[in-house]
Amino acid sequence: MQPETNTPPEQEPTVLDLYKTITKDRASFFNFMRSLWDARQREEFNQSLALEAAHPVILKPSEVPDRTTAFPWRAVAAFGLALVAQFLVEPPLRNGLLAVVLYMAAFGVAFWSYRSDEWHLPPMPALWQRADPLSVRLIPLVFSVILAIIAFINFGNGELGPWTLSGGKFTAMNVSLWLLSVILLGVSFWVPAPKAPPVEEEQTEVVEPKTKTWVWGSVELTIRNFTTIQRKWLGGGLFVVFIVIALFFRLNQLEQVAVEPFSDHAEKILDVYEITQGGNYIFFERNTGREAIQMYWTLLVLNVFGTDFSFYSLKLGTVLLGILTIPFVYMLGKEYGNARVALFALFLFGVASWPNIISRIGLRFPLYPLFAAPTLLFLIRGLRTQNRNDIILAGIFLGLGLHGYSPFRIVPILVVAVFGIYFLHAGSKGNRQQAFFWLLLVIIFSLFVFSPLMRYWLERPDLFGYRAFSRLSSIETPLPGPAWQIFLSNMYKGLLMFNWDDGEIGTHSVTHRPALDLITAALFLMGIVFLIVRYIRQRDWRDLTLLVSIPILILPSVLSLAFPGENPAMNRAGGASITVFVIGALALDGWVSSFGSTLRRKVVAYSLVAVLFAGIAFFNYDLVFNKFSNAFALSGWNSSEMGKVISSFEDKYGQTETVWIVPFPFWVDTRLPGVWAGIPNRDFAMFKENLTDSLNYPAPKMFIYWNTDPETEKILRELYPNGNVSRYTSVYEGKDFFIFMVEQ
Repeated sequence: MQPETNTPPEQEPTVLDLYKTITKDRASFFNFMRSLWDARQREEFNQSLALEAAHPVILKPSEVPDRTTAFPWRAVAAFGLALVAQFLVEPPLRNGLLAVVLYMAAFGVAFWSYRSDEWHLPPMPALWQRADPLSVRLIPLVFSVILAIIAFINFGNGELGPWTLSGGKFTAMNVSLWLLSVILLGVSFWVPAPKAPPVEEEQTEVVEPKTKTWVWGSVELTIRNFTTIQRKWLGGGLFVVFIVIALFFRLNQLEQVAVEPFSDHAEKILDVYEITQGGNYIFFERNTGREAIQMYWTLLVLNVFGTDFSFYSLKLGTVLLGILTIPFVYMLGKEYGNARVALFALFLFGVASWPNIISRIGLRFPLYPLFAAPTLLFLIRGLRTQNRNDIILAGIFLGLGLHGYSPFRIVPILVVAVFGIYFLHAGSKGNRQQAFFWLLLVIIFSLFVFSPLMRYWLERPDLFGYRAFSRLSSIETPLPGPAWQIFLSNMYKGLLMFNWDDGEIGTHSVTHRPALDLITAALFLMGIVFLIVRYIRQRDWRDLTLLVSIPILILPSVLSLAFPGENPAMNRAGGASITVFVIGALALDGWVSSFGSTLRRKVVAYSLVAVLFAGIAFFNYDLVFNKFSNAFALSGWNSSEMGKVISSFEDKYGQTETVWIVPFPFWVDTRLPGVWAGIPNRDFAMFKENLTDSLNYPAPKMFIYWNTDPETEKILRELYPNGNVSRYTSVYEGKDFFIFMVEQ
């Protein structure tokens, strides 16, 4: 038997329950005072207290807005004005002034629509009130701490006492100790799932659906109403359909989009290859340092799918990470609205060019939204339902995210901000005390999960923080102006990227256009307006959390003070995509609801949604598979074609030791052709000043060099008078290269 401290029986009220019941309102306090000398009152009070302890109660039911029965022409007009305004900023128009005027008109009509009970955001799920017993199981907690300390020591680089340290690597021993410590920590604090507030039971038996007849002119259409179970089946069917559509957008033409790797990919592939050679590091120091998750994930992907150490393995791995994010966006949509909001958020996020492109590049970019989404989801749901277990999950995902992509390091600030917002809106001192305990839990669990990388951070703070501080400070280059001015300018540009300009970095965006498609961009801004209005009216901490999350989650891009030209950066702002598309889904759901519940209005509303979804899919398909694909292909170097040439040489001569690529400024990374040829651990570079060294190797030999490098050709002809030169005609205009062959 393991002892458990401070853990009351499941149905027994705690002191915190008693405190909350007494201080709930004035009547509760006087009832308690009367119960001190009145036995009957005391019995009734005890029964009431036991009932509240056994079941959470709804602290604040979500407000269900009234709807007008008239046609919502104001809502239609407001959304129409927003669409026209957004259309005016799309390239090549870029008429910002007129767009601002029309957007202001759209906001005014939208507010009029709100006051006329047309366009309201959907009601959020009700807040619960439930006392946390503040319990902990001591024995597993003690073992958890002991194992975590041993693992933490073993993750280090140096020697410490009698311990044989890992040299900054994951080993079977330290990983086992680490995982076991996290599991025991979970056992220490996990509690039975809270019971849902009592609600009326849903109808489960099959009932013959009623029918409605819709008459339009000479057309008569009879449609059946759906029962509750049928609605669930319909929702499930739409969920599957939207998932399939999202999978198509994420996996379609993965070989061709993006088509060619660049230097960062060579570094990643070398890191993955080194793991197979025993380099199973906690932090990979190559190329100014990288967190570890992508390296081990890619190794798993290439072994499962047999894709070898290749650019495709990197892309497939990151696309799968992007796909794993989609269910969390769906659940966050449901947490902020209902099943329909969740479906809308799923579709908007699933087909959007922004998360699609950053997933296709093959770098760590999708790890930021992947872990930001569940962290935010479980944190908000835990605070709403007063569920400690969700808070624990938020802490675990927070810790995991810190192993993923460095911009995620801003998420702990978001977590603290969410708790701060909750403290300000908490209804009682008891709620704030309980929330402070949960904040401690998030910190503890995230630190336990983060501990391997935290050990590296303590030993090598220079490498761990170099990439972030090289952008934030002047350690690499002087700041181009006062830091506060650059910050404000960057924040202004960052907040405009959704509807105006997503920056100039073509490796992960279609440059100098809005980050969102025309329709989603309009929905997003309308959603922001309605969120602000609802927060002013209801003062719900969840609305403020959604609003505050956007400027915080784009901070990794905004804080590029030393290189302000790198802001906006869609990869470093990727975490904001989670809340941006949820806000758009909320606005769309409210707009659909404004049409009312009559059959004719529903047909009109959902027909318009189908048209909007078709337009959203079309715009995003064009952005990814036409505009981005073409621009990326033109900007990259054709290392795949060089890889084919090297493979042909190997097929003919059985070796590649006498194949070299002569580097040229701003030309191809000489490691990448080897990746395409199945040789991920070799740099084929031989600089022109070292070409005489090739005389030490027997023929056959092959040299690849840039087509505007006559000096290299001159040297090779002097060294090998009998050599043959041929020009390789690339499928990409202006990217031909020369091949110098020495047969004997």
